[in-house]
Amino acid sequence: MKPNIYRNLALALFAGLGLFIVLTFRQYGISNDEFVQHTYGRLLLDFYSSGFHDQSAFHYINLYLYGGFFDLIAAILERILPLWLWDMRHLLSALFGLGGIVAVYKMARLLGGERAGLVTAILLTLTGAWTGAMFTHTKDIPFATCMAWALYYTMRIGQELGYRRILQIPASLSIKLGIAVGCALGMRIGGIFAVIYLSLMLCLAIAPQLRLTPSKGRLLLDTLRFFLPAAAIAFVLMGIFWPWGVMSPTHPLEAAKAFSHFAFDMKTVMDGEVMRIGQVPRDYIPAYLMVRLPEVFLLGLAGVALFGWQQLRRYKARPQVWLPWAALLISIGFPLFFILFDRPALYNGIRHFTFLLPPLAVLAGLGLCLMWDVLRERPILRKGYALASISLATLAVVTLLRLHPYEYVYYNHLAGNLAHAEHAWEGDYWSSSLREAAHILESKVPGETEKGIGGGEVVAPYRVAVCAESIQGQAYLDHRFQITSDWLNADFFISSTQMGCDTVLQGRVIGTVQRLGAVLAVIKDRRTLLAHQRMPRPTQLTDLKEGKRS
Repeated sequence: MKPNIYRNLALALFAGLGLFIVLTFRQYGISNDEFVQHTYGRLLLDFYSSGFHDQSAFHYINLYLYGGFFDLIAAILERILPLWLWDMRHLLSALFGLGGIVAVYKMARLLGGERAGLVTAILLTLTGAWTGAMFTHTKDIPFATCMAWALYYTMRIGQELGYRRILQIPASLSIKLGIAVGCALGMRIGGIFAVIYLSLMLCLAIAPQLRLTPSKGRLLLDTLRFFLPAAAIAFVLMGIFWPWGVMSPTHPLEAAKAFSHFAFDMKTVMDGEVMRIGQVPRDYIPAYLMVRLPEVFLLGLAGVALFGWQQLRRYKARPQVWLPWAALLISIGFPLFFILFDRPALYNGIRHFTFLLPPLAVLAGLGLCLMWDVLRERPILRKGYALASISLATLAVVTLLRLHPYEYVYYNHLAGNLAHAEHAWEGDYWSSSLREAAHILESKVPGETEKGIGGGEVVAPYRVAVCAESIQGQAYLDHRFQITSDWLNADFFISSTQMGCDTVLQGRVIGTVQRLGAVLAVIKDRRTLLAHQRMPRPTQLTDLKEGKRS
């Protein structure tokens, strides 16, 4: 096909995704952290609207350790848009997700042309950990998108440096890079990874010239001079969205230390083995990537592993090509090295490293295209490869459609069927399925009434226990139901099945939320239980054992 055909197909994909977002953003449930995150955004808005006097945001739980880029925008839009708050947040987050898909298209196009850009955009679209998460992971997806754009501009800078004998870059690229990095740092201190990627690539770029020039210090200063706009813009944006982070030179270090080693007691599960988040094995993230990525995605990564080195050898004398490649490989390799070296507390699968998905998608997209080119002289194998790729992509599409709106719980067939994977690996950890569970509860309970004061009939306020944040149930239940913290006397219980939370309270199961044979949430009626049956009990993790791995 001609390049413009691939470009038009990519534009059609973006338009289709935009339509999908508009049609479905109201179907996703509130996630566990959304209430506190949005409260933090409101407090940041109060900080600015009060003329910097109201500093409640810097004492709210531990949210001050995060930047409020997304949450501050959402708090502003809350006062402007006529949308329900939670739907508005999901729409905004999904638009960030779409922006991330555009970013990987541009990165892959830079390295492999329009065809590679299209293939890469399709791969990330087929990844449930991105396309499903982009509605509800309102911290992870916006951060990953900013990191993807920062990487794209880093690759562009590498390309510019490769074309020029004198190390210099256009001011426009420096400004764009500063915006992307500043927004990333305005959400998480992890945005510093983008600075590390750039620094390592620059070391590769200037190393040859350092050997040839007697004035090494002057060369370094001249190079850094071009990044002053980026540094200034990034610092200003970080300060706007994360004011606590610039109030003291030690604050970013405190945030980095806190995120590397969480102190709270929590457990995660990996391949059927339960473990504390501070004791996860070194292969936790690689193992989750292996089962969370679609099979066609893994096929692309295999293509790079088999033939990528041959391709890179051709670019050895062309720094305008291998420097962007180096930036891409650094953006994947460095976080994985950090995990192995620092061993941070990890949970919720790849959630905290969602920013790895865009560069991995670029690598996989290039791998698929590379395998297609390698098989040019073998038409039978090429046809088989095309059939396998299309079949695997179709399988991913069908699976995501059947999971909707819980695409983010997607696992490939290496994890077994979904019914097994949802217990052997992290399942609906955001409890998004409670939205549907609440609607099922409403439909199962008739509009019963009782005598009120003066003989009038009023609807009974049923007490509902929720194994999640109360807002995740209350937001969707009508006036007949009231969320209670008195679980002992609760009339009903709704819970996701994540980490056995549904087994904490007994009751007659009157409804379930299911996809592909996996039970994501349960609704229990407790009204007929005896006193001894109402007592909460520890979670029963079926077929799981607490791991001893270190």
